Amino acid sequence: MALRYVDEFRDGGLAAKILLRLKKTVHGLEPMHFMEICGTHTVAVFRSGLRDMLPEAVRLVSGPGCPVCVTADEDIDRAIWFARRPEVIVTSFGDLLRVPGSESSLLEERSRGADVRMVYASYEAVKIAQDHPDREVVFIGIGFETTAPTVAAAIRQAAAQGIDNFSVFSVHKLLPPVMRALLDSDSLRLDGFLCPGHVTTVIGARAYEEVARGYGMPCVVTGFEPLDILQGLSMLVDQKRSGRHDVEIQYRRGVTWEGNPAAQKLLEEIFEPADAAWRGLGSIPGSGLAIRSAYADYDAARRFSIPEIRVRENPACRCGDVLRGVIRPPECPLFRKVCRPQTPKGPCMVSSEGTCGAYYRYTS
Repeated sequence: MALRYVDEFRDGGLAAKILLRLKKTVHGLEPMHFMEICGTHTVAVFRSGLRDMLPEAVRLVSGPGCPVCVTADEDIDRAIWFARRPEVIVTSFGDLLRVPGSESSLLEERSRGADVRMVYASYEAVKIAQDHPDREVVFIGIGFETTAPTVAAAIRQAAAQGIDNFSVFSVHKLLPPVMRALLDSDSLRLDGFLCPGHVTTVIGARAYEEVARGYGMPCVVTGFEPLDILQGLSMLVDQKRSGRHDVEIQYRRGVTWEGNPAAQKLLEEIFEPADAAWRGLGSIPGSGLAIRSAYADYDAARRFSIPEIRVRENPACRCGDVLRGVIRPPECPLFRKVCRPQTPKGPCMVSSEGTCGAYYRYTS
């Protein structure tokens, strides 16, 4: 069967028509800066070549929407602390294993003998716990609202099956609070947000209304195909020109105003909002997810006595400024010189959704 659905959203002829309309619309206007919050958008923009085709007046700013990239140094160091305990099997997603902490990475710890395992889904970590009842299995839970429900399901599964050697070190992040934090800072000029379709399938488009109305900031929820993004940018331009600041849904084939109530209920059952540390942004109130006390036995942060860890950040790495949209990757002194995908110095070069990695792969 032909992939008609995808093909339509990659139709070069239609894209050229939308681009032409966009160029005519913004001709002679001052530059507008729109942030693609999500790393998946960032990579899609580069992969499709959209960034180079956009008119000068439409400028994209990459935001802090890559879960690996925004994981703070101190949380990487805590994950490494777990890995150094002989009774612990550390599990997490592949990209996180390569992110450098103050002294090493989880991958380096594995090369030194630590039991660190990559999994593709949190339920695999539960299975490892079942298979190794004499060991403690800690899953390093990263991700936004898209991933967190699957981790919540793993915790509920472990509880239902009486698996008592599984726990989660939760460093999950929430999107709307970081959007507000970015707008509260004085270092960033923005004219609108391209909001990610996958996160919004869970939280619903209504979740951005406070950002749109409270900050006068246009928000458009888009998909990840080239025509999705082009149409989303066109909708943002139309809002800006007409002086509106609404939440609009371009990605109607996947997103509703209310989101996914089953996933939201699961998140509510297992997690509660908590302050969270973000790389480059510091601590943001209510921007993370902590495991509720009813499931404290599955909270690695309570199950283990984690000592205070002194964090040593690489002063030359400017991932934090990239994540805040203050600089572009080529402005970092390490970019392409010593920081490459094979030898990353910061998470933005490690992650498949990282802005530095995208610049490295898709620009010369």
